[in-house]
Amino acid sequence: MFKSQFGHVVKSAFKAPQWASNPHVQTIWPRYLIPKPSITTSNERIATPDGDFLDIAWSIPEQHDAASNSTALGVVLLFHGLEGSVNSHYARHLIKRLTHDGFIVALMHFRGCSHELNLTPKAYHSGETTDPLQTMEHVRARYPDLPMFAVGYSLGGNMLLKLLCESKEASYIKASVAVSAPLLLAECALRMQRGFSRLYQHYLLDSMKSNLLAKMRRFDMSGLITLNIETANRIATFREFDHEVTAPIHGFDSADDYYGRCSALPMLQHIKTKTLVLHAKDDPFMTEAVIPSDNQLSSDVAYELSETGGHVGFLHGTPWAPKLWLQDRISAFILEQLGQC
Repeated sequence: MFKSQFGHVVKSAFKAPQWASNPHVQTIWPRYLIPKPSITTSNERIATPDGDFLDIAWSIPEQHDAASNSTALGVVLLFHGLEGSVNSHYARHLIKRLTHDGFIVALMHFRGCSHELNLTPKAYHSGETTDPLQTMEHVRARYPDLPMFAVGYSLGGNMLLKLLCESKEASYIKASVAVSAPLLLAECALRMQRGFSRLYQHYLLDSMKSNLLAKMRRFDMSGLITLNIETANRIATFREFDHEVTAPIHGFDSADDYYGRCSALPMLQHIKTKTLVLHAKDDPFMTEAVIPSDNQLSSDVAYELSETGGHVGFLHGTPWAPKLWLQDRISAFILEQLGQC
C-alpha cells in the first residue's frame, strides 16, 4: 500500500494509460464512460440560522447497527464541486466504495445544489465555511462516538482546506482529502478563459446563471447586486460572475478580494489535520501556479502530484475495462489514518 508522506510534494502512484493521457479525456470521459454505481441514500433537511435549509444525503452501510454503532468504522463528510450533487459521478463512486468499506457517508449539498431553490439569496463559494461547519456539528452530534473524516472535490476541496486552517472545530476531523482543489482562485479564473477550458467555463456558467436568474425572479436582489436579468445573462466568465454576484452577495469588495481571502494555497502551512491533497499537473481548470513547494506545506499535509489525470479524472485501466483510481486512493488514505486515530 502507498504510504502517505507528510510535509512533502511527492510523485503520485497514479499514471494514466496512453489511451487516456489527454487531460480532456481524463476530465470528461469518467462521467460518461463508466456507469454511475447504484447507491442508496436518504435526504435529511436541516434549518440554518438565517432561515434557509441544507440538504444532507446520507448513505449507511447495510451491516450498520444504528443502535450500537458497532460495525461502522467512522463517518465521512463529503463536499462536492461547483454545481455538483450526490448524483455527480465522483460522489457516487466514492460513496459506493466507502460504504462498502464500512463507513457512513454524509454528503452536504451546497445551497442551490439539491435541485430545489433555497429560501434566501445567499449561495455558496470556495471559501464559505458556515454551512459546512453547521453540517459538521450536526453529523458529530448524531455520531459522537465515531471518528469523522472529510473529503472535498474541486471547489469543495478548497473550501475544506480553508475550514481546516481557520476553524477550531476542525479538530473534530481526524483526517481529510482534497481532490483537484483550485488553490489560487484568481489564477484558476484566468485559466478558464483560455483554450478548450472555455467550454468547461461555459457549461458551468450556464448552470450558475440559471440558478441566479431563478433567485432574481423570486427575491428582490436590487440591494445586493446591480445586475438585472438582461445583464446577468451576458456574464461570460467566472471572474465576471464572482465580481458581480459572488462578491457583493457574500460581503467581499470585489472578485480580487474574494479570491485573495479564500484561496487555500497560503493556508496549507497552517493545517494541523492529517490531510491528503491529490492533484494532476495537467488539470485544465488551473495552472502549475497552484502547485505548492515543500515549505508551503505543514508537516500534516501530504501532497501527491501526478503528471496526468485531468480535473477530478484519474482514469486508468483499458478502453474496454476503464477504472477510476480516486476512490481507491481516498479509501486507502482514510483506512491508513483510521489506524492512527
